[in-house]
Amino acid sequence: MFEVTFVPILVAAIVSVVIAFVWFHEKAFGKTFMRYMNLTPEQSARGKKRMPIATFVAFLSSLVAAYVLNYFGIAWGVYDWVGAIELGIWVWIGFAAPPMLGMVLWEMKPIKYYLIVAGYWLVAFIAMALVLVLLA
Repeated sequence: MFEVTFVPILVAAIVSVVIAFVWFHEKAFGKTFMRYMNLTPEQSARGKKRMPIATFVAFLSSLVAAYVLNYFGIAWGVYDWVGAIELGIWVWIGFAAPPMLGMVLWEMKPIKYYLIVAGYWLVAFIAMALVLVLLA
């Protein structure tokens, strides 16, 4: 990670979205996630209609996250896969896990809900950091 280049950032964002599709699929954590969101099957069906727009917006947000992650990697001198994993973990510990605790503390969501969402971001940050380092 010595310079900001578009291709690794683009690939990292795509990887993040793919992980989300797998992570929140009903055969992974999707059913449990939907139950904690109190979504009915009807609401879920309506949500599928706006899936292309939601996916595009998720991709854009992942693109921003990948860009910032790349910037941090450059600033911190991350240049190998071990450093990439550490970068993903530290970014998650500092910028994702603590603010998301509000879901449990203030929104009264179960801790399992927090673990599903926070777990996704941990895996996504590590995967994006790895892509950024390996494709740089």
